[in-house]
Amino acid sequence: MRYLVGARGSQLSVAQTNWVVSELSSRNRGSEFEMVAITTKGDTDARPLFTINQKGIFEKEVDRAVAERRVDFAVHSLKDVPAELPDELVLACIPRRESPNDIFISRDGTNLEGMRKGAVIGTSSLRRAVQVSRKRPDLTVRPIRGNIETRVRKVAEGTFDGIVLAQAGIQRLGLGVRYEVLSAEDFAPSPGQGALAIVARKDDDDVLNLLRGIEDEVSRNEVEAERSLSIFVDSGCRFPVGALAAQSGERLVLNVTAYSVDGDRRLSVRRESAPGEARDLGRLAAADLAAKGIEELARDWRAKVEEWNRG
Repeated sequence: MRYLVGARGSQLSVAQTNWVVSELSSRNRGSEFEMVAITTKGDTDARPLFTINQKGIFEKEVDRAVAERRVDFAVHSLKDVPAELPDELVLACIPRRESPNDIFISRDGTNLEGMRKGAVIGTSSLRRAVQVSRKRPDLTVRPIRGNIETRVRKVAEGTFDGIVLAQAGIQRLGLGVRYEVLSAEDFAPSPGQGALAIVARKDDDDVLNLLRGIEDEVSRNEVEAERSLSIFVDSGCRFPVGALAAQSGERLVLNVTAYSVDGDRRLSVRRESAPGEARDLGRLAAADLAAKGIEELARDWRAKVEEWNRG
């Protein structure tokens, strides 16, 4: 059997897709897999991510190819996949999750705490920007775009003194760079960070059965809680919310953090449930945040982003 696999053409996407193909090939002898590279809006629009008022900028075109049967399934970074998919598609598989943490990379290996006053730190994320500013208000945070390799090179060349990005990307690319792992307490990650998502058609039983072979139940429970939260709290590139679920034995714990525009106010919620109640866990955490006033924070962030866009 031959399968066409849709993905972005970035080095990270290729590495992730190759890993998925390797896992599937080892369990399905005789099957063949061919990657089809598809360009997305996020690949061609160089503006800072928070200025692009559209969800799924790194996956929409790829998933359209799945829906139109041009490819059999698609491999994504889960954090790029909107919480709700088109009716004909399904989040068919969550493989084993890599580390969800953020990391800090500097030119000379200095950690974030040791950076000189006024050092320029690059990040593509509003969430990371406010987290850096809370931790080190004396640093200068600026937007950075480009793939992981480009961002690392900008540090080496001196364009930035340091950058913050996801540990999973560095691990999957196998880049030999020194980095500091940032705590999830100070740098709560984006919902789904570190996980892969494989999207397929709901009616394609053959592909759905194929993908079940590399499903990781613990990773699924964790990201379902985080994604459920995102449905009820409309977070994303224009409103930074950090969320991390962790399953230990028969308990699933979800920690969520949201910040005000100036970083002075922090809303935190901790909820836990049985692993099979992951979606309800996200919904209940969202209700807790609503009771604490998260909608006010969301309005302020969106107004601030619109102000930046006009300026």
